[in-house]
Amino acid sequence: MRWARSNMLPESALNEYFKGPGATERFSYGWIALYNGFTGYSKLEIHDGVALVFLTGTCTPDGRDFNIADLLMSNLKQFPEIRFVKIYDENGITQNPDGLSDSIPACLQP
Repeated sequence: MRWARSNMLPESALNEYFKGPGATERFSYGWIALYNGFTGYSKLEIHDGVALVFLTGTCTPDGRDFNIADLLMSNLKQFPEIRFVKIYDENGITQNPDGLSDSIPACLQP
């Protein structure tokens, strides 16, 4: 269990994700974090049910079907005010920037 500031839960979820698993999570449960080369995020905006996440670092695809985008979307969609998540790469690019849909950077496509 981790503590989070209750006035900014979506941002706290992102902050905790990028901290990675703690010692107990890592050594007792064997949990790891997927980053795909991203080191954090520079900005989170939430408008009309859509969360925009601007990642930092350099995208490093690994060819897996499951990546950081899946995990960030799951983490953010747990909050009722977020229905869709658009994730932008280090260059500020996502595949579907407009409309009510999820979107990820092209570099994370399987």
